[in-house]
Amino acid sequence: MENEGAAFERIMEIMRRLRGPGGCPWDAEQTHESLKRYLLEEAYEVIEAVDAGSPEMLREELGDLLLQPVFHAVIAEERGAFSMEEVLGTLADKLVSRHPHVFGDQVIKTSQEQLENWERLKQKEKKEERKSALSGVPPHLPALMKAHKVTEKAARVGFDWSHVDEVFAKVVEELHEFEETMLAGDQERMEAELGDLLFAIVNLGRFLSIDPEEALRKTIARFTARFGHIEETLHGRGVSLKDASQEEMEALWEEAKQRERQGD
Repeated sequence: MENEGAAFERIMEIMRRLRGPGGCPWDAEQTHESLKRYLLEEAYEVIEAVDAGSPEMLREELGDLLLQPVFHAVIAEERGAFSMEEVLGTLADKLVSRHPHVFGDQVIKTSQEQLENWERLKQKEKKEERKSALSGVPPHLPALMKAHKVTEKAARVGFDWSHVDEVFAKVVEELHEFEETMLAGDQERMEAELGDLLFAIVNLGRFLSIDPEEALRKTIARFTARFGHIEETLHGRGVSLKDASQEEMEALWEEAKQRERQGD
């Protein structure tokens, strides 16, 4: 633990120097606002490292992600707002208080019970009377993730289907409604119905314990890999994408899918 503490303090001192007199002009110019994009970028690069299954890559990307709270904490320290010690103290206190079954004598047997208890304790700690059961969902979450979070919260207060068949029927219903508006050529209603369809699919994923954001992200990765196979093969044949026939590209697409199944 001492080594961890020394390593963390070293990072803090490096950042203070970078932002101090004679430090780095770019680092010194950064603000909480200017750093927002980097926080998101680094978080997604950690996800990429997890997917790659590389401990070395994950170690590096976790360090890059950790740089962001260090950066923000030093900026806040300079302004007299709060310190990293306060950040870590708040986190430690929160982890202890929201796990009374570990650090206290409360009995919690399942993950679902813990999730529900976490939300109750969170409201109590914040001393807030929420206007809605859906309150507390970050407004800037990606749409699929936000939809998943909103429906989770609604389900916790009993607004939910009782069986997955009902959810699947809702998806089919929304698909038919979208088809009707598409055939009618009503662009404004098409957008609304497509949104309803996507929302229903998110609910279906939630019922089946499938994260819709993760599912779509993996589908995009598969699409990118398959399309890359098409490009690479055509390039090897001396054929450009624009000169390749649809049939040729479809055959290569199926070939890429087959290679995926074989684990190649």
